[in-house]
Amino acid sequence: MFQSQRDQTGKKNYKKVAVGYDLGRNFAQISYCALEETEPETVSAVAGTEQYNIPALLCKRRGVGQWYYGKEAIKFAKEEDGILIEDLITLAQRGEDVMVEGEAFDPAALLTLFVKRSLSLLNLRVPFNQIEAFMFTVEELTPRMVDVLEKVAVGLKLGDARICFQSHMESFYAYTLHQDKELWKNDVVIFEYHDTLKSLCLECNTRTMPQVVFIEQTDYPEMRRRVWKEDEEEKKQQMEELDQLFLGIVQEGVRDRIVSTVFLLGDGFKENWAKESLKYLCRNRRVFQGNNLYSKGACYGLLERLNPSKEWKDYVYLGADKLKANIGIKALRRGEDSYYALLDAGTNWYEAAADFDLILESGNTVDFVITPLTGGNVTNRILALEGLPERPKRTTRLNVHIEMTAVNQAAITIEDMGFGELFKSSGKAWTQTVMVQ
Repeated sequence: MFQSQRDQTGKKNYKKVAVGYDLGRNFAQISYCALEETEPETVSAVAGTEQYNIPALLCKRRGVGQWYYGKEAIKFAKEEDGILIEDLITLAQRGEDVMVEGEAFDPAALLTLFVKRSLSLLNLRVPFNQIEAFMFTVEELTPRMVDVLEKVAVGLKLGDARICFQSHMESFYAYTLHQDKELWKNDVVIFEYHDTLKSLCLECNTRTMPQVVFIEQTDYPEMRRRVWKEDEEEKKQQMEELDQLFLGIVQEGVRDRIVSTVFLLGDGFKENWAKESLKYLCRNRRVFQGNNLYSKGACYGLLERLNPSKEWKDYVYLGADKLKANIGIKALRRGEDSYYALLDAGTNWYEAAADFDLILESGNTVDFVITPLTGGNVTNRILALEGLPERPKRTTRLNVHIEMTAVNQAAITIEDMGFGELFKSSGKAWTQTVMVQ
């Protein structure tokens, strides 16, 4: 459903492309898009099919340094008794060496090896030197996950290509904004079913400018994937019970919402059990089933970073890993008080940083303004520069560096730069941590 119908046989003569790589715990997917096009394509793991999932694992051949990845790794492990290495993301996040036949392997290097090998599928269509930018999307973008992805990115050796990261939620947001407006005029919901079920509900606050988008996640551990009975009657009963359980979840989930569109993701929906629940979902709603939404959303998110569209500027997504407030300073411009923007809400907190110089009008304070987009009050954070030498007005130059050290915490360092040949720097610097709520 999410796949373009264009023919994918053979390499295409793209000048530059954006690549969206969905790195999951069990599977990976790769989508790509020429910078001048608007519809990403997803790479098939098996030529001529819509099998997009690449099993995220490796297999080492015993006694030799030969490695296999994906479906080939599973096949080799079964047929040739190779050593299978699974859950590569968890291993990389732990950071502990992985022992294989008495030899220690860096888990980040193993994950990098898998990503490199899987990208050979893309290379059949697009040479690596045509990759302008590359976006990893993962389920949850924790600080540790960012560290791991940064190591993988270095290992890929993609030259000058821009490397970015975003969560599945942000990929959902990017994908949604690139669909027909009728599909997201109200709330949009994902039901994702792998081992268990979770839902993501995207809603927009149209009363703000820019309009703020939130995504709420709900987990349903009671919807654990079933192992079907061999007896047909027992299996039929299992399916009906699961259908009724999901129907109750769906009814509760959309009861107080106006939902325009529902996406059903994951292999759990391929088993043809959701009959009554699907009938209910399809009442006055558009319902789509597929599994490459996140990798396509990664492409869209990357295209927006390279060249933001009007829609992207009109909306801001405030996810768990996003800065929730605009941060700036009060400044004097042409004799009038004004606001100078430093960090924008909606930026990934680990990418939010600014470095600039300013001329201090007078005194020894710098006034930072924090404007939350979540409905809170505007607050001022006044940083006093104790011990700053007294000088005439407008003869103190300061270097200011601000960066987010957590999603709600900024570190600000201000350094006295003096004023040319008139006043030498005192060598003093002030650092303060500011909470951003």
